[in-house]
Formats: sequence, C-alpha cells, structure tokens
Amino acid sequence: MNISTAFAAGRLTLYLSGELDHHEARSAVTLIDQLLDEYMPRDCAIELSGLSFMDSSGIAVIARIDRRLKDTGGRVWIENPNGQPRRVIDASGIDRLVPVAISR
Repeated sequence: MNISTAFAAGRLTLYLSGELDHHEARSAVTLIDQLLDEYMPRDCAIELSGLSFMDSSGIAVIARIDRRLKDTGGRVWIENPNGQPRRVIDASGIDRLVPVAISR
C-alpha cells in the first residue's frame, strides 16, 4: 500500500493506492496519524481511486480519520472509491458517517 498527500488551503488529501488489508492497516494508521499531526488540516479527503482492495480494516482506518478530524472541528470525506473497495464501503454503512464523493 502507498499513501501520498497534497495539502492546500487547510485541506489534506490522502491518496491511497494498492491494497488496504489488516496487514497494511497498522502502518497506514501510524503514517496517517503523523500526517494529521504535521498538517493539522481543517478538511481531509481520502482519495481511493488507486485502491484495488480494502477489507474491514480499511473501514476502521477511515473511521479513525473521521474521529480525529471531528475532534478538532474538521471534516472528512471519501473520494472516488471503485470496484471492491466501493462494495466494502457500501456494505459497511460507513457512508452514513463519512460522505462519499464521486467525481467523474
């Protein structure tokens, strides 16, 4: 799994690519926590168009990001999930807590 970022005007975009499973989730959480501490964003977009696989551990990562941003008055949303990750998001119901945006 790879995480890259962009930051502008208080908005941090996390670009997740590869596979986010239980093996990758712990290191992803550690890195994302560091990025949130470094940038202290007002808003955070989780861009998933490059993610080919995600299991329930990915949902836990998203929920953690949401909790961190809400604790500081920020907002988080998911952008462009495709295929299998989209099905996991739909099945989990996380989209009731974290909005999903599709830009095509």
